[in-house]
Amino acid sequence: MTGAIVLAFGAVSSLGEGLRAFDVGEVDSPPRVAIEHDSILEEAGLLRPVMARARWLDFDRRDRALQLLDRALGSCLAQLERAMPAFRNRRIGIALGTTSGGMLPAEDLFARLAAGKSSPRSLARSATYFGPFEQALATVPCSFSPRVQVLGACASSSLAMGLALRWLRLGRCDIVLAGGYDAISVFVASGFEALRATTSTRPNPFRLGREGLALGEGAAVMALAPASASPSRAIGYIAGFGASTDAFHLTAPDPSGRGLRLAAEQALTDAELGPSEITLVSAHATATPFNDVAEAKAIAGALGGSKPAAVHPFKAQIGHTLGAAGVLESLAALDAMRRNLAPAAAGEGAHDPECAVPLLETNRRLASRATLKLSSAFGGANAALVLTPTPPSPGVSRAPRPVFVRAFAAIDGPLDPARLLEWLAGRHPHVHRLDRMARLALSAVAALSGTAALMLPRGSGVIVGHALATLEQNELFHERLRERGARHVEARRFPATSPNAAAGECAIALRLAGPSFAVGASLHGGMQALGVARDLVASGDAPAMLVVAPDLEGPTSFGLLAAAEAPPLGEGACAALLSAEPGAGAVALEDEVPETLADGSDWTWAAPAGHGELRSYLAHLFALRRLLV
Repeated sequence: MTGAIVLAFGAVSSLGEGLRAFDVGEVDSPPRVAIEHDSILEEAGLLRPVMARARWLDFDRRDRALQLLDRALGSCLAQLERAMPAFRNRRIGIALGTTSGGMLPAEDLFARLAAGKSSPRSLARSATYFGPFEQALATVPCSFSPRVQVLGACASSSLAMGLALRWLRLGRCDIVLAGGYDAISVFVASGFEALRATTSTRPNPFRLGREGLALGEGAAVMALAPASASPSRAIGYIAGFGASTDAFHLTAPDPSGRGLRLAAEQALTDAELGPSEITLVSAHATATPFNDVAEAKAIAGALGGSKPAAVHPFKAQIGHTLGAAGVLESLAALDAMRRNLAPAAAGEGAHDPECAVPLLETNRRLASRATLKLSSAFGGANAALVLTPTPPSPGVSRAPRPVFVRAFAAIDGPLDPARLLEWLAGRHPHVHRLDRMARLALSAVAALSGTAALMLPRGSGVIVGHALATLEQNELFHERLRERGARHVEARRFPATSPNAAAGECAIALRLAGPSFAVGASLHGGMQALGVARDLVASGDAPAMLVVAPDLEGPTSFGLLAAAEAPPLGEGACAALLSAEPGAGAVALEDEVPETLADGSDWTWAAPAGHGELRSYLAHLFALRRLLV
């Protein structure tokens, strides 16, 4: 299969900007580490105030995520213009990942709403998960299509790069900007500490006595084009992609590493490379006790008897940059391969015998052919990429598969609790712990099961499309933070603040092993989810995909939408089943799914965005089919 060339990049991390953001150093040099004590987290009352900030940049705290993304995106576009001066005449797509989006403005919004204060329109729009994405693109003189923001928690930017590879192969665009961004807020830091996932010193991945991760902030964007493009200088290549889901637990990895191993094997197959050709592994390496062991098993299983020369745990140097982690770690791996280096692993202490991976004390000389990049996330999402310093083999070109909508269902509000519990009986091990968003999403899936037999083929997945995502649940978490302080937030509420949680809960209930994650680049997340699921089925990443668009309603969402001068979404959800097999009564999905019905639509819908928009579009498709028949 044809890979993608990295034409340009922009990057910001605690290590610096540009090349310095991911520079792995010279031969024989130890790793640079930017993780240190953080006064902002200490002032908030956290017990483990350790993280990696871009302290050399003078940022306003509230707009920090936007400023990080602005710098990375601006640098990438400037570099792309030098490499390809006429790039704006090409069809350009964009796929960026984040875990928290506009969380810093959201904290301000929550406090204002709780105090009964009015909120300016600008604050309301920036406080959404897509706030930084929307504002950053508003200043760029380009038109982007497809246009997706991945809300796949810590695997977000790796998933975004995988989507970019798929769009290029499907011919949906000529160039894709792909990457991710995140700034660290007290909201996010307190949640990770409550889950006991953070360290009091520095992370020690794959070593005995490790405590957990240190958060970091950053942003990076790559400009990708088909590998056949011939620029004067290539930064590197993405040769393969794979995605899977553990369907095991919302926040804990499958101890066997089975899901991550599957994603790695898919990426190797996609790149048409054997395990012996992988000389480096860019690990997810959170330095938490369970994740490192599961990842070590996944690496060993995917590579069989082959052993890489080095495993690179870059988070131990720049912190866990969440939505930016996958792309910054990929750039570090490409930099190492370009300079013929095997990068050193930061950390101290004896190696954990349960994590039998090679860790180097200093950089060594190595001519590497390929790197396996691994990412995992809340919700059980896994992503893997194969990176190469030279053009991958063209491989066998395969035509996209046709995609059909087998059925869809919509609900106004969640199902009756008794009915939902009856449907979930035997399906979900923790059914009574499900949060509101998960119950709403699963209610739509349960309604769908009444119109279509949900006998999903092995390898199927789910894409959840969000408008305002977990805003209502975030406010509940923040309420406790305001009342009791960051040290006393409720650990049980934090996982539900991840927009990827609903996708993970659906995967657990239906035992889905294929790609499962959330998207939302605007209030039209449901339509974007339909397009993403369509592309994954068309590319052969899954035989079938569920699409779910849930919208919660409550005082916080009412307040935000009113301040932003937008109509309410209404509480409800829509679910659809997409398949490569038509089946009776199925409708062929258009090759180009509109990303929004807000402009130029000649039919009406229950709401101008969210689940109602997806519901209207699907109803139109089936009504049109009946007319044609």
